[in-house]
Formats: sequence, structure tokens, C-alpha cells
Amino acid sequence: MEEVDGMSTFVPGAELSRRLYNEAVQPILRARFPDLRHAAALLGRGSEVLGFDDEMSTDHDWKPRVSVFLAEGDEARLGAEVREALQTDLPVTFAGHPIGHEVHTVRGYVSQQLDLDIARDIEPRDWLTLPEHGLRMFTSGFVFHDEVGLQAARDRLAYYPHDVWLYLLLAGWWRVHPEMNLVGRAGAAGDELGSSLIGSRLVSDLMRLVFLMERQYAPYSKWFGTAFSRLANGSDLTPVLWNVERAETWQDREAALLTAHERLAQMHNALGLTAPVTTKVVRMWDRPFKVAWADIPELLLPLIQDPAVVSIAQRWPVGPVDQFRELIWAPKNRPLLLRLFD
Repeated sequence: MEEVDGMSTFVPGAELSRRLYNEAVQPILRARFPDLRHAAALLGRGSEVLGFDDEMSTDHDWKPRVSVFLAEGDEARLGAEVREALQTDLPVTFAGHPIGHEVHTVRGYVSQQLDLDIARDIEPRDWLTLPEHGLRMFTSGFVFHDEVGLQAARDRLAYYPHDVWLYLLLAGWWRVHPEMNLVGRAGAAGDELGSSLIGSRLVSDLMRLVFLMERQYAPYSKWFGTAFSRLANGSDLTPVLWNVERAETWQDREAALLTAHERLAQMHNALGLTAPVTTKVVRMWDRPFKVAWADIPELLLPLIQDPAVVSIAQRWPVGPVDQFRELIWAPKNRPLLLRLFD
């Protein structure tokens, strides 16, 4: 918050952090280390990194802050001196707020935040085990200055490689298909709460598919809906998905899901990846439940060329690590699950 004409005005954390760098951090570095190449940015945790902070955000762990990045050799040679200079010369507060500052190398920071060595090749299994919200936080944020390759590292992680993206689309559609009939099945058994819960989970899965089709990383849960509303298709799809959430009977919920599925199938067609699909309404095992079906996964699979991704896709399509907890795993995959706990 800043005082303007006697009134408190909220200033986004990104703007305050940029000012902190320009007005305080950069002058110190120029004066004490005039030839030192560096980068500076606002990255990491926090609503301000995603650009979603507001006045309420300031009640905890919110401050103008700057992460300084040095080249590997310079960090080894001068890192301790740079930290000491910033600790000694920076003010305790800036614009009425306590401040934060850190010194890293790009490689060390990526390793710390994502447990990834940005200096080596990034394999498909790396992409599938990197948390999506972590990728969003690293590739969002704000770079104020860069002489050491920070933006190049962000560009490498800007979005999934094409074949990994195709696999994630395939897995995303497979999450939707088997679940749709359960909305009716639970409801017909007298369990409207259970039916509603399944419907809500399908809404989440459909929203993630929209993020994928628009090639945007989804953030963590607090800002998932906000980020969705800012997607190109978010505002048009929100009322369609709200109809699923608001439905009081499984029949209305089922009808709303059919409409939502059709809209996403149209989005798939607009991508031009496969021959156009037509959504069919089928009744699984002749039960009285309507399920939308378009054979998108089978059309996507032949498009994947990377042998490592093909190998993953030809197993049960589990998707990325963010989705593991909600999967019904095949028994043959239990040895792989056990390795997660080693």
C-alpha cells in the first residue's frame, strides 16, 4: 500500500519489486561491482509472481523482493560479497514494506525450485514429473534485467515440447471419457452428492484440457479459476461449466456435461491436429446414461513421433505427475508406484 493524497492505494507487488530493483538494488551493484554481469527478477512463490495479487495479498508473506542472478564463475568468486553488500546497503523497508532479496545462479535456482539441471537435455520423463504450477511460476514472474541467460532458461521451459503436449492432450481426454457415465450411475443409485462430486471433477479435467489446448500452464488451486477466466476461451466456457456445477439432478448434470464436451471437441477441431471429429452420444452397456464420445485419443496417438513419448503413451495414459493421485492404476504398474516412495 502507498499513501497518495492521504489515501492508501494498492500497488501490485511486481511494480514495487521493479522499483526496488531500479531504485535500490541496481545502484548498489553498479557502485560496488561496476563490471559484474547479472540478472534480476521477481520469481518463485506468491500471487504477485502470477500477477494476481490484490490488497488482501499483503496480509502475509508479501513484500517487494528481487532475486539477483550471477554467472557461475562470478557467484563462486563474488557471491558472498554481493550478498553482504545487499544485506548491508539495502534499506530495511521500501515503500513502507519489508523487503526481500536473494542471490543465485540460474542453474542453481532452477535446481532448487524444480530439481532440474537446466544445463542438460530435458527428457520427456522430466517434463511429466515437473509440477505444472512450478513451471508456471518460473515462466511467469517478471525479469527486470538479464545479462546471464535467465530468460533463455525461462524460454526453454516456456511450454511442453510438441510430442509431450500431444501425449498430455491424449491423457487429458482419457481422463474425461471413462468418468462421464458415472455421473448418471451414481445419481441413478440415489447418490446425488456423489454424482455432483464426479461432475465437479470432470469440470476440473475439462478446464485442464482447455489450458492444454491454449498452451498455458495451469497454476495451483487458489488461482486456477482466475487463470482459466483469462484464457481466450475462458469467458465463453465458464457459464457452460457453471451449468454442470449448479445442476441439482444427475439428468441436468449429464446434459450440461454433454454440452461442455461438445464445446471442447470444437476447440480440438480448431487446433487442426487431426481430421475433424464429431461428438456422438452413446449409451455404455445400454444403460440409460448419455456419454459424449469422440475418438480423439486414438487420433492423437499416431501423431507422436518421439520414441520415448510413444513408449509412455502406449502404456496406460497416466498424464503428468499433477494427476497421479486421482488415477485408477493398473495392478501391473504397482512396481512403478512403489518407486515413488523410495
